Order: sequence, then C-alpha cells, then structure tokens
Amino acid sequence: MKHITFYLDFISPYAYLAFEKLPQALEGLSYSVDYRPVLFAAFLKANGQLGPAEIPGKREWTYRQVLWAGRANGIDIRMPAAHPFNPLALLRLALACGEKGTINRHVAESVFRHVWRGGEDATDAQRLDALKQQLQPKRDPAGEDVKAELKSNTDEALARGVFGVPTLDIDGKLFWGFDSLPMVRACVEGDAWIGGDEWNAAANVAAAVGRVNRPAA
Repeated sequence: MKHITFYLDFISPYAYLAFEKLPQALEGLSYSVDYRPVLFAAFLKANGQLGPAEIPGKREWTYRQVLWAGRANGIDIRMPAAHPFNPLALLRLALACGEKGTINRHVAESVFRHVWRGGEDATDAQRLDALKQQLQPKRDPAGEDVKAELKSNTDEALARGVFGVPTLDIDGKLFWGFDSLPMVRACVEGDAWIGGDEWNAAANVAAAVGRVNRPAA
C-alpha cells in the first residue's frame, strides 16, 4: 500500500479540485493519505514569486480555468466573494482539529467546501464561527502549538522541495497540481517509468539562459 502526503492550502482552487477528485482518481487502489495544511504564501516568498491571483491577466484566466475544470469534472465549485484572502484562520482551525500536523478527510472537506462552495466570503467572522462550531476543534486554533504546527508543516514541505499546492508526496517523489492526478495513479500502481531513467534525467536538463543574464531583444 502506498502512502501519500497531501500538502494543501485552502486558498488554492487547484488544491480543492485535487482533493475532491482524488478518491475517483485512485479508485480501486490501496493507499493511505496524510492531509497536511501548509501556508502557500511562504512558498511564494521563499522562491521570490507572485501567486497566480497577483498577476493581472493570469488572475482572470486562473479563475475561469478552475471553474471550467470543476464543470468538466463534475465538481461543485464557485469563486468565494473575495480572492485571494488570508487563509491563516482556516489553516489553524483545521490543524486544531487534528494532531501531529495532519487532519482527516472530513475536516479538510469541511473547510474546502466552506471556501469553494456557495460563493461567500471565506473569512467572514460569522461564517468562521459557524465552521468552528461545526468542527468542534480539540485545541485552540489561536494556540501557540497550532501555530507551530503550521510553521513546521510549511518548513518541512519547503525542505522536501515543495513549491506549490496541491503537492502530493509519494516515496519522496513530488506531484504538483490538479492535473498531476493521472501521474499519481500511475505511481500508486507501480509504473516503473516514475523514478526511472527519464524521470531522473529531467532534473539534469541544462538551462541555456535565465532572466538575470538574458540578452536584450
């Protein structure tokens, strides 16, 4: 049986889509999953990047594309009233319901659907309080232990080479994005190509030019 570590941030529509699709994508296979909340913004900062929703043009395309992807895959998705938003309260609430940095599927589902169904404000105080009452966390979401778990999850993910969400880690191999689910299935099935010569060679492709030294047009 393969074990999957699923790194997620509730701010990401692609993480939501991958979460919803995962059971169907791996139907009939034997696997287990740890769902680990992380702070996507920390990945962007560590790599000196902007998020898709921070880039004009890409922002609008991303929203249209994820809505289309939901429609094409039979996944109920609506944009929240405002995006991007600060996901810290949601991440900490989820972790307060779990232990050792992981949450169960019910908690992840409840928080994802709070954000990505209904088109409402994901951080509205009354809605957050209602979600907290629904989930009945075992710990205080504002507690230092919960904050430390989120930081530890995020730091661990960065150390493993995670740069975005969703990322699924199987035996140290990282699969990024909603569209990686067919590769995830192949890995769980034991496809020898994954981890083979071509897989490994992809990490050694030379870069002929970079933005810092690219010649002027």
